[in-house]
Amino acid sequence: MIPIPRPRSFRIALFWRHFANYFVVILIPVIVACTLAHFLVVSLIEKDAEKLNRVIMSRFSEQTDTAFNSLKTNMINMLSTSNIRSLLKEAGDLSGENPQRMELIHALREQLIKLQSDELVTKAYLVFVHHDLVIDVDTYTDKSYYFDFRYPMGAEEKAAYLAKFTNKKMMEFTEPKPDGSALSALMSYPFNTNVPEVYLVVDVSRDKLQRLINIRENWVAGTAILGSRGEIISSNGVVSDGISRIPSLLADASGESKFLITEDKAISLVKSGFDDTSYYLSLVDLPTLMKPAHLTRLISWIFLAFFIVVGSFVSYYLSRRMYRPILEIKEGLKSHGSAQALQMRSDGNDYDVIKRFSQLIISENKQLNQRVTGMFPIVQEHFVTKILLGEYRDALSIETYAGEIGFTYTKKAARTVLGIALHYDPDVYGRLSETSKSFLTAELKERILQLVPSTIWLCGIKSDLLVCVIQKDPFLSRSPEEEANLIRAALQLYGSYFKATIGIGRTVYGIEELHLSYEQAVSVLQRRGLSAGVEICSGQSAPDSTQCDTFLSVQEVGRILNRCKTRDYDKLLQSAYETVEEAVRKNATAVQIKYLCTDILNTWVRAAETDRKDFNVPFYAGLFDKINACMTLEDVKRCFLEFHELLFQPAKPDERACKFTDILAYIHEHYDEELSIEQFANSMNMSVGHFSRTFKEEVGEKYVEYIAKYRLVKAKELLLQTDLKMDDIAEKVGYWGRNSFIRMFRKYEGITPAKYRTIHQ
Repeated sequence: MIPIPRPRSFRIALFWRHFANYFVVILIPVIVACTLAHFLVVSLIEKDAEKLNRVIMSRFSEQTDTAFNSLKTNMINMLSTSNIRSLLKEAGDLSGENPQRMELIHALREQLIKLQSDELVTKAYLVFVHHDLVIDVDTYTDKSYYFDFRYPMGAEEKAAYLAKFTNKKMMEFTEPKPDGSALSALMSYPFNTNVPEVYLVVDVSRDKLQRLINIRENWVAGTAILGSRGEIISSNGVVSDGISRIPSLLADASGESKFLITEDKAISLVKSGFDDTSYYLSLVDLPTLMKPAHLTRLISWIFLAFFIVVGSFVSYYLSRRMYRPILEIKEGLKSHGSAQALQMRSDGNDYDVIKRFSQLIISENKQLNQRVTGMFPIVQEHFVTKILLGEYRDALSIETYAGEIGFTYTKKAARTVLGIALHYDPDVYGRLSETSKSFLTAELKERILQLVPSTIWLCGIKSDLLVCVIQKDPFLSRSPEEEANLIRAALQLYGSYFKATIGIGRTVYGIEELHLSYEQAVSVLQRRGLSAGVEICSGQSAPDSTQCDTFLSVQEVGRILNRCKTRDYDKLLQSAYETVEEAVRKNATAVQIKYLCTDILNTWVRAAETDRKDFNVPFYAGLFDKINACMTLEDVKRCFLEFHELLFQPAKPDERACKFTDILAYIHEHYDEELSIEQFANSMNMSVGHFSRTFKEEVGEKYVEYIAKYRLVKAKELLLQTDLKMDDIAEKVGYWGRNSFIRMFRKYEGITPAKYRTIHQ
């Protein structure tokens, strides 16, 4: 079985979700409306159609009854006003010469002519029962002649026809003639006797009667007049479909109207008001009558189908439109390359994948938000740093950049920059890692924020320079010096880690002028002294240090050199102490004192090198770095004591010989390695030249020649005692290649190593 792809299943799920909403919101009302239209409206139409049929039949029956009653009235009037009784008395006289009889017959013929003028009547005549006489509008004659020639019939038909002339008749219709041309209506006279003497026969025109009973409606298939036994007296249209149902209808009629619906026809039966034993029948074509109902039903189904199709298309369109951004989101999420994201893409449908991705992105965004939130102080500190360094000097640009990073400030306020110099000396305070320094700085910032009540900004310009921007609070009215004293209280807690100095810049009133205050704060930091505590330096409180010289005089330099020559080293150290203390008493700054100390150290180095004939640049450079790193007077004295011990303590000969013995032992053990003269010189605190001269004095050979000759001895041993190749021997005695080895061997032996092996083996 081929599995359905998940994306397709998800689109189908979206489709059915939209279609379900469409079904609930729109299709259910449409279905209810269609159901009502199908049942209620159609039922109303059917009832209205039945009512309409009854109304039409009622009008039809009234119209027909009126015509028949008019004819009946004319027939009764004709029989009532005629001289039939007189003629019956004279009927026995068959003589054609009887004038009275002829006159009576003529009068009857005139009355028949008048009766025959009715629009329904085609022929009218009188049949005398007990006399062989028939009178019509044209003639009078005997029955045989009349029904043979004037009204021709067959013998059986004639017998059946004459048999109807019995009993009382009040306009009773007979069966139509075989040719269907006319329908006869009989009325007996005298009226109230069952043994009448004369029958008035009126032939009703079938065409005119059909036009009379015709109903001009397209849904009426046919109409008919029924006799008491259900026989069809007259019909118009097709009524054969309802003939089989007529007897049962008449049996159930019981004097009332009936409306019976069959498969595709309806039979409407209305009792005649003219004759209680006759009925009017109407055959209704139900498809035509119910065409509005069927049309309504069809429209309702089409309406329902239309909404289903529209709902399907709308659901498909919406699902596709909704799935398209989902697919785009999913495709866009493919760029997420984490392992967790790759696992997410393989499980569940698209919506589940996007949901899990969204949760992952939300989680990552939370982490990112936390990082950004944590970075805001760093960014804002960096922004303040740029302002202090003078990179942003325009008030508008500062306002714009501050708005971008959410940095709020008062545009016009009195601010003062305090520069806090942190001096780390590993020899005094111990060596601190950069991480430890960062934590110390962060802790110091928190403590300063707690101690200083004013609004302050803290930023680290350098690793050893912390800047504090203090905004003056108009309600507190504290001076920058008072704020600096609070910060000094915080710095004193960290005296075991660093030496701190506070420099106070000038007060400015615009944030774009902060760089001026910062520059002054950095400048006044240069005025610090060598006090052991936290110093506060400002332009107003700076002592006068112009009386202090930063260099030794010629006399002092000569005095130092003379003491070195006489090896009066103790007074040399004491003189340095006194010179520095004198500078401190004259309020010299730390920079001035360091210049003076540098000059003293430089003089010491020159004096020491005069005796030792040596000058180690890296070594002495380290001495100058140490003197520049001093922060207090005690640090300076400690450094001079260390320098004094290094420069002016004469080396003991026995001790030097022991050191060179150790160097020779190292050479004998590691002759196959690279032996740099610099490493031995540094180990003895000598320059390369000094070490080389001392080596020759102690060993009797130059350093390079001694190593070359020792390697040569070891090479000869390998040449004679082993079968190693020249490359291997060269490597074992400390040469990088055979060429350099062969050159060295030929230099000292005069022959190549190969020839030496050949000669001595």
